Amino acid sequence: MMASHSGSTSSLANRKYASSERVGSPKLQPGEEGSFYASCRAAYLTVFKSSLENITDKTQLCLALQQAGRNPSNRSLSRYWTAKTKELNFDDFCAIVKREKPATKAELFKAFRKVDPANKEYILHSDLYKILTTKGEKMSQEEVNAIIHLADINSGGKLDYNKFCSEFLSTCEQCAKTAVEKMDTNSRAKRQQFGSHIETSPERSTSPRTQRISDGDTTPRKVDSKSPRPSSARSYKATTNTVINMAPPSAKNPKLLEPKNLKDWQSTQSKGCFFLEENNIISHHYKLQLSLKSTVYLTIKPLNLSKTEGKSSPWMSVDTALYVLKESDGQGDPQLISFTEIRNKETYLWKGELGVGSYTLMPFTTGCRLRKSKKTVTKEARLVHRDDDEDLVLTPEFRLALSDIYDIIDLDGNGFLSLEEYNFFELRTSGEKCDAEAWDVCKENFETKKNELTRKGFMELNLMEANDREGDPSDLWVTLQSMGYNKALEMTEACPFIVDVYAETCKPKLNAASLGSSSRQLQKVLCKSVILKGEAKPMDGYEKAIIYTYKNDTRISSVIENKSDKKIVVQINNDQSKNCVSNRGLSVFAVEVAPKSTMVSQHVMAMNERQEWAYSCVYNVLA
Repeated sequence: MMASHSGSTSSLANRKYASSERVGSPKLQPGEEGSFYASCRAAYLTVFKSSLENITDKTQLCLALQQAGRNPSNRSLSRYWTAKTKELNFDDFCAIVKREKPATKAELFKAFRKVDPANKEYILHSDLYKILTTKGEKMSQEEVNAIIHLADINSGGKLDYNKFCSEFLSTCEQCAKTAVEKMDTNSRAKRQQFGSHIETSPERSTSPRTQRISDGDTTPRKVDSKSPRPSSARSYKATTNTVINMAPPSAKNPKLLEPKNLKDWQSTQSKGCFFLEENNIISHHYKLQLSLKSTVYLTIKPLNLSKTEGKSSPWMSVDTALYVLKESDGQGDPQLISFTEIRNKETYLWKGELGVGSYTLMPFTTGCRLRKSKKTVTKEARLVHRDDDEDLVLTPEFRLALSDIYDIIDLDGNGFLSLEEYNFFELRTSGEKCDAEAWDVCKENFETKKNELTRKGFMELNLMEANDREGDPSDLWVTLQSMGYNKALEMTEACPFIVDVYAETCKPKLNAASLGSSSRQLQKVLCKSVILKGEAKPMDGYEKAIIYTYKNDTRISSVIENKSDKKIVVQINNDQSKNCVSNRGLSVFAVEVAPKSTMVSQHVMAMNERQEWAYSCVYNVLA
């Protein structure tokens, strides 16, 4: 009976569990990893015929997550499926499942206790209806009726929420179990590819190994060359390999020097941030306007927020790049002009001629060093406490984190937040913008100067949110997690940066235009840059597949081009590389390349920059 109403019960849990903390994902052990991806694929295959099909709308994403035993809130779904999202693949789905933790009975009970302070273990239907239709993620009358008509958990005009929690969790577990059982009875589905997660044969089920950077680890790791091959890779249609030996960065001056008269040029500046979302990285993108043809000097570098002299913020080793695209006046996609290839310490730079017009500046990081943190947080930081008068106040640690966030979202660096700047923060943390009317209310209640929110006003706003929740920090943690913080109030999954633009003959205008992944456009730009500046190598035995490899002083990027009329699956093996880290996080993986298309296969950097590193990659087209 409960199964038939899983949609309604899921909606109720979403209402109660919407602001629960979803920060980080525990690292899976080898056996757990294989089991996790198998359960994800089972859930995926209840909605799609193959794990190679893509999710094309939010409803499909919600259904697949429910089949995986998850209960995504509308707010959570909107974070994964934004207005610019066109599709998500199986890897994206796995990442979301990892982040969306299943609810526990204790967590659900805690939510119900808030509306049952007398601990009667039931809620009157009249109170339930009022709560669910007027607060939080509001439910319709029909959805509430579906819940109160469940005979097993309702009687005498009351909902027994103890029974409801048990039934709800049982339904979630049954959804996941049914998905696995359905896949197990379908031999064809069991043999399907995992997407870029390789499925090994039953007798060799060791999961792919990962190479990750750990804090303070500067020792190159020896890679075990006896990695199990996927069962689907026993024969190859074609193969090729690329070997590149790289020296540590030179201490000499960069190839492209800063113009001698740069102080006489006109300039503009804007901050931004990379945010890690499992297998995806999003960032601010910019519009650059030039009124005259000019020599332009561009730089991008991580933004150091450390207040300790001689100590840098931990994300300063994250690589950055800036791609320059010329707007096409509505005639097709913007055209790639160039990108920052030269590095001077943490700064990446480019100098060249740009004509009159509008340009898109697209920041990029490989993801080799902006990765999920492996650090286990043993003690959760306190965000608020009550003073001697029993008033809520922000803790010093939380105020420091909020001050850093303020510095990041103050894009123009003038010390105040405009409505436009604040809305980028709102889009990131809640998925919604603050309109002019709401901004007027904000100005009435919090300190502003010249129509912009001050640092003090920003602190007041967060304190108000804590007071609205009577000291419950759950919603505050959702905001912090969205900004890349862990439970110790450390920014581990974000990298703020700063962009500078200098023009010799005119005043450049630079404005943040969007905050998102632009994954399709960025992938096209990356592919084009690698093809234009990299070395091409056709696959031995299958010349319709070409590997392009680009390298500069700090990274190596590879692109696969499939010129055939059929899709191909390419296995990439980095087992023989030394002192390397890949953005894929796997030493062996596979990718599917659509007909007549190109795709980035991986980016690789040195694990320890102070030592030599060797890139040795074998590509195999699976037969």
